[in-house]
Amino acid sequence: MLRILFFLSSGLFLGWSLGANDAANIFGTAVGTKMVRFKTAAIICSVFIIIGAVVSGAGASHTLEKLGTVNELAGAFIVALSAALTVLWMTKAGLPVSTSQAIVGAIIGWNFFSKTATGISSLTKIVGTWVFSPILSAIFAFFLFHIVKYLVEHSKIHLIRLDSLTRIALILVGAFGAYSLGANNIGNVMGVFINSSSFNNIQIGNFIQLSSVQQLFLLGGIAIAIGVFTYSKKVMLTVGSSIFKLSPITAFVVVLASSIVLFLFASQGLKHFLVSNGLPSFPLVPVSSSQAVVGSVIGISLAKGSRNINFKVLGRISIGWVATPVASAIISYIALFFMQNVFLQDVFFH
Repeated sequence: MLRILFFLSSGLFLGWSLGANDAANIFGTAVGTKMVRFKTAAIICSVFIIIGAVVSGAGASHTLEKLGTVNELAGAFIVALSAALTVLWMTKAGLPVSTSQAIVGAIIGWNFFSKTATGISSLTKIVGTWVFSPILSAIFAFFLFHIVKYLVEHSKIHLIRLDSLTRIALILVGAFGAYSLGANNIGNVMGVFINSSSFNNIQIGNFIQLSSVQQLFLLGGIAIAIGVFTYSKKVMLTVGSSIFKLSPITAFVVVLASSIVLFLFASQGLKHFLVSNGLPSFPLVPVSSSQAVVGSVIGISLAKGSRNINFKVLGRISIGWVATPVASAIISYIALFFMQNVFLQDVFFH
């Protein structure tokens, strides 16, 4: 059991890194505009991330599993550790990078080291979302901004009342976004351990049963929550106020647009409904909340005539997105070599 917990520690470290970087973006705009206190945002974000991870986390993890099946616990440890170190590095630079990109890069590094074929179909889906999710977020934000603007201008709500309603709306969409993030991104944190962990299903009372996967996801969700509390404020402020100056109303639009995108790529129920009715559906793929939020912020700026965008900050963020999977793959390959040849641990099963 101690061996399992030791190797799981890198997944928990990755969860902490995700909480410090990606998860904070759900409430970054609300905190950046001072509509919601950081402590309040962190509590709500943490609770709903854990619920989303345990209840709905299985969907998006399947696509990641098809990318490369990490089949040894020591190998899973290195993959998660490599992704976590990459995200931590970017976080210390104040850049909202993608944990999805980091774990994908680390898995590809494991595939190269173990001479395992990379699932091209899964890779295509995942890389496609890196491009499509910020664009989709920008589109949602653009139209939502005009809808909200119309409603506010044609209503007769007093400014004080409007301020109160905006704060409530930010909290509600933040909770929705946190749930979607937990459901969508928990596969990044603990997905590589699914095939190598030895947890047994447990029964709690007469109605609650936690599968081995749900236990992994619960541990990962708690690690994400700790990351939100301990190290997320810097990235929150980067997204919330550095790229584009946001008002409370536009902050609400940004959170809602990005949350919808996360939900679309995480909901098994929605996918089954669309498929059963012969309609096109979104793939269940882990997407980056950072990319979704940045896309939403850009959508708002476009709706306002592209004024006041900080292209310097945006350029730094874009460089981080490109560098993340490459750096993670290299770190993973080198670390796997040391784990196998120096520490004499099997990192893959033939």
